[in-house]
Amino acid sequence: MTREEKATVIEDLTAQLAETPTIYLTDISGLDAGTTSDLRRACFKANIKLSVVKNTLLAKAMEASDKEFGELSNVLKGNTSLMLTETGNAPAKLIKNFRKKSDKPLLKGAFIEESVYVGDENLEALVNIKSKEELLGEIVTLLQSPAKNVISGLKSGGGKLAGILQTLSER
Repeated sequence: MTREEKATVIEDLTAQLAETPTIYLTDISGLDAGTTSDLRRACFKANIKLSVVKNTLLAKAMEASDKEFGELSNVLKGNTSLMLTETGNAPAKLIKNFRKKSDKPLLKGAFIEESVYVGDENLEALVNIKSKEELLGEIVTLLQSPAKNVISGLKSGGGKLAGILQTLSER
């Protein structure tokens, strides 16, 4: 690969890292062609972009990026696959489900909304992270609950008041 090609790849990776809030680094080495194809298909269905990258080029792209990746560059050893998506827990769920069939992919690290996770032991924690949409839904539900209680109280109180007034007017 020429220097110009490497520079182009680094620029592309830097742009992808800048525009994606969720980045997972995994190890899919040792998977046969059929299993790798199944993984790629599952990633496509889950709206996750999967690509195999060279560690040195990814490290340079991380350095050129505006984001602070912290210790994530330390895991760039061996084979590295990059998973990019908008949803924070989607790759973790995909990895967990895929491991039911195989022992790979292994989680090397993740960068989610400015938080860095290093190591495969963080997979369960990443699966349990709620997406932005799930959190917003819970907040809206919590905010609606008191308003619904007040409205139902007013409606039922209004019915009681109307009944009392009707009874008094009949006397």
